[in-house]
Amino acid sequence: MTGLVLPKIDRSVLKRKDSIVKSLSNFTNANNILSDPDELKPYETDALSVYTQIPLVVVLPENTDEVSKILKFCYDENIKVIPRGAGTGLSGGALPLQDAILLGLGKFNKILEIDYENKCVVAQPGVTNIAITQAVQHKDFYYAPDPSSQLACSIGGNVAENSGGVHSLKYGTTTNNILGMEIVMMDGTICKFGGKSLDQEGYDLMGLMCGSEGLLGVITEVIVKILKKPQVVRAALIGFPSVQDGGDAASAIISSGIVPAGMEIMDKALIEATDNFSKAGYPRDAELLLIVELDGTESEVNASFEKVEEICKKNNCSSLKLSKNEKERLSFWLGRKSAFPACGAMAPDYYCMDGSIPRGKLALALVEIKKLSQKYKLPVANCFHAGDGNLHPLIMFDGNNKEQLRKTEKFGADILKLCVRLGGVITGEHGVGIEKRELMCEMFNSNDIQQQLDIKKSFDDKNLLNPGKVYPILRKCAEQGRVHVHKNKNKFSDLPRF
Repeated sequence: MTGLVLPKIDRSVLKRKDSIVKSLSNFTNANNILSDPDELKPYETDALSVYTQIPLVVVLPENTDEVSKILKFCYDENIKVIPRGAGTGLSGGALPLQDAILLGLGKFNKILEIDYENKCVVAQPGVTNIAITQAVQHKDFYYAPDPSSQLACSIGGNVAENSGGVHSLKYGTTTNNILGMEIVMMDGTICKFGGKSLDQEGYDLMGLMCGSEGLLGVITEVIVKILKKPQVVRAALIGFPSVQDGGDAASAIISSGIVPAGMEIMDKALIEATDNFSKAGYPRDAELLLIVELDGTESEVNASFEKVEEICKKNNCSSLKLSKNEKERLSFWLGRKSAFPACGAMAPDYYCMDGSIPRGKLALALVEIKKLSQKYKLPVANCFHAGDGNLHPLIMFDGNNKEQLRKTEKFGADILKLCVRLGGVITGEHGVGIEKRELMCEMFNSNDIQQQLDIKKSFDDKNLLNPGKVYPILRKCAEQGRVHVHKNKNKFSDLPRF
């Protein structure tokens, strides 16, 4: 944030802005090209919001052919390109660059085909996550991954970040729910990976693209799996008098063999904030709240909830409320899905972190985060995808206070380092972007990162597609002590030069 380092600006591109804008009009309608400062302002950041940068120009293509021609032009002219979906990302992955074209995919917003026989939907990348479920729910189908931002986030962005959601425990993240995709390479080549069948020959290039954060290609079409709605879905609100009791209960539920459709943890600060916001009826006397959802047949759900109740009582639960109907179940989730906006009442700004840890370390992680909160004298509220160990601490601060901003950066970095020490990783679903870029060396050594950079180079040999994201610019990995992505002042012969 305060010490953000961006790739070196290509001044020659800035000087050519007028001619670049004119050339782009050969590939798409002139109305799809934004170049005035007032037009560019809305695109200066993503939902992370603490990072800002005005792009050179914004282009809003309308079809794959236009994307291909624009990328080919940029490749030939050595112009950087930043792909952008709905802009709901939380790691700065779509942050523009001053000398780069921002390629917005907001006009790719159509569902192209609904195939119930093969249980899939073909959608353009700008279609919102929830729109896929809305398009098929009248036939009792739905799309499983459900990020909290599903009302606004786009399916293309979900693929780029491998987004998850509260139901990822049982049904997987985005990578487990896509069948195929169309992408455009940086040189304009159009490729298709996968299809409507479950198995495809050759390398798993879809797996490589999913979570690649816009560094390997621009997604222009996605085929996603849809599922039949289960016979019965119920949720329970379970309060605990301590963090340890709730964390132990969450681990015990999974180890018992039960696989909830979703299982979430919220600490006391977030219980109060979300209940004030959504009036979900959360137990305010609890130190920790566990939301458990089960689905399946009537007998299966009832039997599993009996086991859940038994486990939670053994772990000293203070309250247990089972949803009586669909309206009440949705109200339970409304509070959790409103967690981020609810925190707006707690401080002028908040910084949402994203890391993953082993499930058995949930209670320990919460205890350690509380210690860090006391160290930095900044409040924090916590929510977890408890089933898969994906944690989302929200650090409260005032963005106008530079000292608080600096401390927030350090606090967030310490949380992610904690995740690694506990056997986890620095991101669960938000991606690395620029937020966690310099922390990649906490997880990977020089050889690891070099291998990933070599893959990037095979797709984008000039390093024009979303440069400056994911991989360290200044940080050295301790094992071999070499900088991986250079600024021109770092003249090391063994550095990758795209």
